[in-house]
Amino acid sequence: MARQNFGVMEEKLTIRREVRARIKAMSAEDKLSAAEAIFRAVELSDEFRGAGCVALFCAMHDEVPTHDTLLRWRDMGKRVVVPRVEGDVMRFYDYSPEAMTIGAFGIEEPVGGCEVEASAIDLIIVPARAFTGEGVRLGRGGGFYDKYMSLATFRAFKIGVAFECQMFDSLPCDQHDILVDRV
Repeated sequence: MARQNFGVMEEKLTIRREVRARIKAMSAEDKLSAAEAIFRAVELSDEFRGAGCVALFCAMHDEVPTHDTLLRWRDMGKRVVVPRVEGDVMRFYDYSPEAMTIGAFGIEEPVGGCEVEASAIDLIIVPARAFTGEGVRLGRGGGFYDKYMSLATFRAFKIGVAFECQMFDSLPCDQHDILVDRV
């Protein structure tokens, strides 16, 4: 059994490296153009239109850029919440561009504020290293989103966002991995 788990871990590591190289080969212009198309498609979804509270991440340099979308969705009247890592737990707080700092893993995070309960989030936008069209996701390995989406009070619709180069026909999936509803 341990040998099999080691093989899955190696496969995940290999995929993460491959995706990192693919994204690194993309120009900044291509990333921004792709992000615009991705988030405009999300905005056309019934789940987005019906959502009062939307959880979105603050992107790292090798993720779909979210800065413009965070501002646009807030200006559209959505309650936008972003994650903050606290130890080995991820929590969400209201997004305010004036109250952000560089936090865990070099990611922009909210400072202060009151935690937003998982049950208040209607739609969550989920990053990952890779996805399949069926919603299987391979994260960075910390399990933060899997833990959060496993909370008993979590009920949000889950949309994964990725560049085309992050899409795979199949990915290794563990029993604790939470799939997204749409990619």
